[in-house]
Amino acid sequence: MDQRTQSILSIFEQISSIPRCSKHEERIANWLKEWALSHELSFKFDSVNNVVITVPPSSGYERSPSVLIQGHMDMVCEKAESVDHDFSKDPIKLVYDGDWLRADGTSLGADNGIALAMALELAQDRTIAHPLLELLFTVDEETSMQGVNALTPDFISGKVLLNLDSEEDGVFIVGCAGGITTRIEMSIDRISIPGSYSICRLIAEGMAGGHSGVDIHEKRVNANKVLAAAIEKLLDPTIMLISVDGGKAHNAIPRYSQAILAYPGDSFEEMGSIIAQLQSELRLEYADREPGLSLRIEKARFDDKLQAISPGTAAKLVGLLFSLPHGVASMSSDLPDLVETSSNLATIKTSQDSITIVTSQRSSDMEKLAHLTERINALARSAGATVFNSDGYPSWKPDMRSPLLQQCKEAFSSVCCEDPRIEVIHAGLECAVIGSKFVGLDMISFGPTIKNPHSPDERLYIPSVSRTWEFLVALLASFR
Repeated sequence: MDQRTQSILSIFEQISSIPRCSKHEERIANWLKEWALSHELSFKFDSVNNVVITVPPSSGYERSPSVLIQGHMDMVCEKAESVDHDFSKDPIKLVYDGDWLRADGTSLGADNGIALAMALELAQDRTIAHPLLELLFTVDEETSMQGVNALTPDFISGKVLLNLDSEEDGVFIVGCAGGITTRIEMSIDRISIPGSYSICRLIAEGMAGGHSGVDIHEKRVNANKVLAAAIEKLLDPTIMLISVDGGKAHNAIPRYSQAILAYPGDSFEEMGSIIAQLQSELRLEYADREPGLSLRIEKARFDDKLQAISPGTAAKLVGLLFSLPHGVASMSSDLPDLVETSSNLATIKTSQDSITIVTSQRSSDMEKLAHLTERINALARSAGATVFNSDGYPSWKPDMRSPLLQQCKEAFSSVCCEDPRIEVIHAGLECAVIGSKFVGLDMISFGPTIKNPHSPDERLYIPSVSRTWEFLVALLASFR
């Protein structure tokens, strides 16, 4: 590992010590402000705690257009079920594993903490040639894009945007999908559980999960869908459903889901056989991409306070979970191998009085995004549920004639002695919202290689940090 990469990762280690789950960015925002003060750099922040740090231009670059370097402060907080980690207070435990950096049983947060680290490394090294830089760090990218949605015209002045939130070295992103999140609320009628009944827990786990945008084409299995299939196999007039809970985030493919059921005392062995048979079928069907898939049933302690969901409501719930779409809905007709439209059956949460289901839809075609969302709304309403849709965010249409794109190609080729790949991705990027607010801003997104973001398997390829850095420095020098 070269000295520059060590310096960048040292900053990343500091960032990783600060809890920064989405919607809880106060501490990392305050740390960034203190960092700017300690380096004698001006900064400002807005009503939602977006932070921009201004770095003066190098000598000879005073007349060059100012450049925005942008990343988001928050991270998706996912952990393995067996790991004891409190994201509200515990630092991310980093593990250096050869050429890879990962966390110990949790998501790493290189998405997008590595962008912050690289930007701050630029700011603290006064020997690097560059125009005036605005280091824009936004909040809540992973759940609602609240940060970029709150940007006002007077907050930034850059003419060029370099977004460091892409995850494959040597790839330039020039467009992305738009998205909408849907929240479905279903009221629950509760009934008593006979005293002669026992309680069990039905668990679907061990699936790969991953990012619901960039990984959706890999057809990874959704734990909520697996659980729904298992519940449907078990439910009969004697089996009672108490709760269903699965998934962690709207933009992560669920890896774990569980249900609590009540059953007559002599039914457990038969239920176990049914689940074992279903697990065998699923493992055979998905052997190539989900070798860790596990479906099991285990006894749980009876609690007199427990009440079951009424049979009619339980049947509607299972039917809705079966009918809600998950995965790729359509492929792009313009760009080979690009997912155009998809959905993720993201989370299920049960309370005493209701069940909340969250789905996330993405598309590069806003009309098809609206159609898919309306289909989900119709399915939910037909089950007697109430639906709430987010405002969503727009897609970013690619501009293959962008002057910035040509400039990036030349800088990359000069440093890496190869041509970059130019892609549009099936994920939401803040570029889309920023571009809609600041018309005429020339934009591109790139970054080092990150595998399996939004999951405990997230890892950063260390050599790609150096390559991305060298390209970034060459690109900034070319603005003279």
